[in-house]
Amino acid sequence: MLRFLTQLGSYFLLLKKVFSKPEKPSVYYKQTMHEMVFLGLNSVGIITVISFFMGAVITLQTAYNTENPIYPTYLIGLGCRDSILLEFSSTITALILAGKVGSNIASEIGTMRVTEQIDALEIMGVNSASYLILPKIIATLLFNPVLTLISISVGIFGGWIAGTSAGVITSEDYVYGIQYAFIPYYVTYAIIKTLFFAFIITSVSAFQGYNVEGGSLEVGRASTKAVVFSSVLILLFNVILTQLLLS
Repeated sequence: MLRFLTQLGSYFLLLKKVFSKPEKPSVYYKQTMHEMVFLGLNSVGIITVISFFMGAVITLQTAYNTENPIYPTYLIGLGCRDSILLEFSSTITALILAGKVGSNIASEIGTMRVTEQIDALEIMGVNSASYLILPKIIATLLFNPVLTLISISVGIFGGWIAGTSAGVITSEDYVYGIQYAFIPYYVTYAIIKTLFFAFIITSVSAFQGYNVEGGSLEVGRASTKAVVFSSVLILLFNVILTQLLLS
């Protein structure tokens, strides 16, 4: 328990350092653009592929679980839409990014720590925490909602392809289902969750990398811890945010 509280205190102290004494805005702009490509744009491919198959599986499973003739077939499209909007696109995307982006951030900053590059920045009078971490946080907060919207669109499209190809639903019924009783707030809810998850992934992973002590072996361990802790916190905040935003 004492170790947990110590780590929690160190995390908040690092965040305080990240958001204090920033460098020149021009430096941050260049770094943020670089991070948006490295952490955001490079993740579009994996998010697109996973979302397509995720939508396909949700549609087929919904179809096989609503074979009762009492249920109208358009419910398949509605079920796919709501499942993707409310849960899969925000949470599953965040868990994927925790593995891909989180490990990258932890290993990059951890390597800089063990090779004393961070110490060199501090000696030059640069706020290393702000310089290294803040652009990553800004980039993920800006780009992750775009990834979530891509995931929603591709997931619903994947559901349409799978449903019509397997013959479990007609194209007209599927389109009617995804339009039926649509609640725009669900998109807002998904974006709000995405912003929280983006901050968790970036800050927790950066914290693990920034506080590495030792050599390359410890960098690997920090990378693993970043993914595990980020994933657990994403699932925890998923429950909390669902209760706060949908109740």
